[in-house]
Amino acid sequence: MSAPPSAVEERIARIIAEEIAARPQQVAAAVGLLDEGATVPFVARYRKEATGGLDDTQLRKLEERLAYLRDMEARRTTVADSIAGQGKMTDEIAARLAAATTKAEIEDIYLPYRPKRRTKAEIARERGLGPLADAILADRRAAPQDLAAAYLGEAVPDVKAALEGARDIIAEGLAENTDLVGRLRHYAMERATLRAKVIEGKEAAGEKFADYFDHAERWATAPSHRALAMLRGRNEEILTLDIEIDADQTASPKPVERLVAEAAKVPVPPKLPGDIWLLEACRWTWRVKLSLSVSLDLMTRLRERAEDEAITVFARNLKDLLLAAPAGTRPTLGLDPGIRTGVKVAVIDATGKVVDTTTVYPFPPRNDVNGTLEALRHLIRRHRIELVAIGNGTGSRETDRLVSVLIGDMPPPKPIKVVVSEAGASVYSASALAAAEMPDLDVSLRGAVSIARRLQDPLAELVKIEPKSIGVGQYQHDVDQSRLAKSLDAVVEDAVNAVGVDLNTASAALLARVSGLGQSLAEAIVAHRDTVGPFRSRKDLLKVARLGPRTFELAAGFLRIRDGAEPLDASSVHPEAYPVASRIVAACGRDIRSLMGDSATLKSLDAKRFVDERFGLPTVRDIIAELEKPGRDPRPEFRTAAFAEGIEAIGDLKPGMVLEGTVTNVAAFGAFVDIGVHQDGLVHVSQLADRFVKDPRDVVKAGDVVKVRVVEVDAKRKRIALSMRKDDGAGTGRPSGATAGGGAGGSAGSGGRNAVPPPKSGPAAKGGKPDQPPARGALGDALARAMRKP
Repeated sequence: MSAPPSAVEERIARIIAEEIAARPQQVAAAVGLLDEGATVPFVARYRKEATGGLDDTQLRKLEERLAYLRDMEARRTTVADSIAGQGKMTDEIAARLAAATTKAEIEDIYLPYRPKRRTKAEIARERGLGPLADAILADRRAAPQDLAAAYLGEAVPDVKAALEGARDIIAEGLAENTDLVGRLRHYAMERATLRAKVIEGKEAAGEKFADYFDHAERWATAPSHRALAMLRGRNEEILTLDIEIDADQTASPKPVERLVAEAAKVPVPPKLPGDIWLLEACRWTWRVKLSLSVSLDLMTRLRERAEDEAITVFARNLKDLLLAAPAGTRPTLGLDPGIRTGVKVAVIDATGKVVDTTTVYPFPPRNDVNGTLEALRHLIRRHRIELVAIGNGTGSRETDRLVSVLIGDMPPPKPIKVVVSEAGASVYSASALAAAEMPDLDVSLRGAVSIARRLQDPLAELVKIEPKSIGVGQYQHDVDQSRLAKSLDAVVEDAVNAVGVDLNTASAALLARVSGLGQSLAEAIVAHRDTVGPFRSRKDLLKVARLGPRTFELAAGFLRIRDGAEPLDASSVHPEAYPVASRIVAACGRDIRSLMGDSATLKSLDAKRFVDERFGLPTVRDIIAELEKPGRDPRPEFRTAAFAEGIEAIGDLKPGMVLEGTVTNVAAFGAFVDIGVHQDGLVHVSQLADRFVKDPRDVVKAGDVVKVRVVEVDAKRKRIALSMRKDDGAGTGRPSGATAGGGAGGSAGSGGRNAVPPPKSGPAAKGGKPDQPPARGALGDALARAMRKP
């Protein structure tokens, strides 16, 4: 039955090629490289000739599907061997197994042959009722009651028991009918309704799920965020959630029951006594056996579909966050706001090294505004601070206002203040990695350091945090954690390798994400660097313990050495291609240092002149492009949002206000925007632009600075509806379940500060008690006094 391995691999290559819009030969080449241990970033960047230029997105899809299809082929073989071992394999079954394209189809075929517990049908057969079932199916003119009379005995006391046994046998046959199960599943997927209802008495406890207290929509079109919201409501025992099939049909039999009757060759309406009895048996089979299995299958598919989309959304948002614009290597003051517990302060130099720390108490109960201003002013002057990073947790706006007063009172050059997302900072602060990096710092001060560093270089700092803790997904706690972790790890790996890593300054956490390395080798590199000193060339990597030629091949192109002995070591040109680069430089008759960056000269070259047996046109073009902009950073230019003065809490918002904010999270139903009131607002997908928007990421991504208009404010439910439309957005109603703030689909799924479970930032997320913000009047008076001070 099973095809030779080469034939199986060819089939897999054809399937994947169609799915990623490539040729089977490209897929086969990529599979070969991955099987040999190559990483996706390495294959995407340095093996374009072999794969025909497959990019990292295609390769990630290839990698995922390859694992699924190989598992499916293994299962196909196992099922075939099991059926053959039972002596039941036929040419027809073999052909159907060979034609199956999903694991579900293979399991459908295997269903009648799967070892199972003793069933009612088997008991009925043991009692001699198999021939009765055959007789009823064969002779529809005879009354089943009359046929049953011949099968009575000690084990079958009456006609009712005989007919029930026959029905069990017939029902089992229908439930194991692969074609019928497939037709029922297909019908249900097109016609089923997903219905949620609140459990009586749970209305108050489940207020966040109020949009689903009496909610129904088509199973086929239920979006991820609403499906996951309802599934969470069910798990929290607030909602009941059911799959309804033909619930609105009044005809008897219902269409789905007709499909079962058709499989049993029962005409509708029935006229013969056997057909009348069989139709009732078919309806009973649907109600008792098939409806349950089909509903469970659809519920499983619903969750898988919703999880797939949720994981995709999380991965996209994480990528945007990781590749956000770095502020650069400038001395930075990091402030981790707190009211009662004080504002934690950390100063880092241009390289991210901690040079000073303190804690200030400008808010109640101490109200030491003047002392705080003096302390911060001293740090800024002493360390020539260029950037002030303010965490966006509780106390953020108050701290931001205080820093505004401070900077406004200073002579030029004045530092730039930026409110920074502190998502995951508390997780990092308490981690073993943070303890190893900053053993002498208190946990609370480590958070301020992390906030400052993530302004300088978001990627370098965020790689130290478990991706799931960064909080840019919808319903991240409700999806398959293994699949989520695998997907997010791939995003981090791709982001790190797309940007490149400075070999002489990168942390072990960042180096561990470089193609081919991993945590152990990353730590070995740092240890070697600490012992021997900075790397002078990429070749020096081979002196690191346990780092061999294969690892060097996979990693070297993604590692940078600034001002080293070899200028190309600062670029993404792989050492294996240095001879090609040398020929290009020689053709220009220039020193490589003077040639690098000379776009006019390099653009005038004919790339085909430098192609050889090993390196084709794609690689040569990449080398020339890299020489044009050596060590180019693919991330955008640094830009910040300016929060409106006087708008500090949700109560300050009024419909019609136009504000500037930063996109914190993008979901299927819209984008969440931080406008500086400790509660992200939602720009529903219908409000993102003056045109139809199918995918919000076509318009915005995490980290974008945008202008929004306040449409609606629900302070009680902590929901803010925003719009980016230039018109008033009239007549752009939202779909059910996606209200201002996203309904349970938004509040429970945004992953932002209006998320369920508790917010990702603020004292509650850090394990402390919630701080109470001071009255704005008291702080305003204190700041005014500070400003009047000579």
